Amino acid sequence: MTSQARFSRRLVLQAGAATSVLGAPGLLFAQAKPIKIGLVHPVSGGLAYSGGQGRLGCQLAIDAINAAGGIKSMGGAKLEAALGDSQSRPEVGVSEVERLHQDGVSAYVGCFSSAIALPATQAAAKYNTPFLIDVGVSDNIVNRGLKNVFRLAPGFGKCVDDAIVALGQVNGAASNVAKTAVLIHEESEFGTGTARLLAGKLPSINIQPIETIKHANPTRDFSNVALRIRSLKPDVVIMSNYQNEYVLLARTLHQQRIDVAAMFSVLGGGFNYRLVKEQPQVAQHMMDFNHWFDPKNPKALEMKRKVEATGNLFTFEVYCGWNSVMLYADALERAGTADKEKAIAALESSTWSNHFMPYGATKFVNGQNTGGTGVLLQASTTDIETVWPNQFASAKAVFPRPKLS
Repeated sequence: MTSQARFSRRLVLQAGAATSVLGAPGLLFAQAKPIKIGLVHPVSGGLAYSGGQGRLGCQLAIDAINAAGGIKSMGGAKLEAALGDSQSRPEVGVSEVERLHQDGVSAYVGCFSSAIALPATQAAAKYNTPFLIDVGVSDNIVNRGLKNVFRLAPGFGKCVDDAIVALGQVNGAASNVAKTAVLIHEESEFGTGTARLLAGKLPSINIQPIETIKHANPTRDFSNVALRIRSLKPDVVIMSNYQNEYVLLARTLHQQRIDVAAMFSVLGGGFNYRLVKEQPQVAQHMMDFNHWFDPKNPKALEMKRKVEATGNLFTFEVYCGWNSVMLYADALERAGTADKEKAIAALESSTWSNHFMPYGATKFVNGQNTGGTGVLLQASTTDIETVWPNQFASAKAVFPRPKLS
């Protein structure tokens, strides 16, 4: 065959290949591979309500990102939720991390419970997979030197410090009527660690902790605890527990007419719109220092309307999940890849500020966003208001609370 013939044959083959591609445009413009995010939440067991709310927030964020065109720097790659259920048990959380790793996830978001987050993040560290903590307040989560772990919201160390300042200022404005406190906490890492920190800090604002009471998960009856509190006659009752026990304890103290200057909590798992909706008289005047949205941010109010329009409540688990996914998506956009090392580097250098929390721009130090802060909240029979700090306040604190009639 002559060189001219070989050249002509090559042109024919190239033309045929081009015609074949044009006849199947999907081959020319292949869709970007989806990016799997493992959602590890307790959607069954004792923490199911809070875990379900966290999953809801993550899924809403994934849907919003995909509807807006996906990760544009990766050719419009879509995010895909890979669902896990820790069943409210730490060992199951670990097995779900392992299962989702086999499923090819590029990152994890979870876990709601600190007791689940501690071993789950350790398991993910073996694979250098980014793990974004939506809710999980133990500072041990980010204090172990795990380079793959990132938490946007503050942990219980900062929350207790800020809550002490807030309570001190509110009490000071009321001529320091509160002088003693009883602390009640659940038995796991969250409640035990929070209560220990509070007991050490309360004397700095001239409130003396006179007793600390631990309870099991689950607890079905707080009658004896109520009797003990009545005998101690504290000015403040401070609670640190999850949804079910939080509500049951608050209801029991209300039914037993335990009259105190304040029912106060730090990171109270059951202080939310569900409490106000289902137990309005119990909720009235209760105070909690917790994760919360900026009530003056139009984006927060718009999202609250959208969530409520679906029949769900805008609890902190929802927007903590939402923001964690959005933070990861921002890192992917800047990295231009889901490669784990590059995504971790992008998270480490994050200055993300497109949130609606009372935070500034994100700045991670050892995996903890140093700009995150909680706020002091107070419930009425119809709503929850921010009462501290002043720049985010939507109402003035009622302290001490009125005597029970």
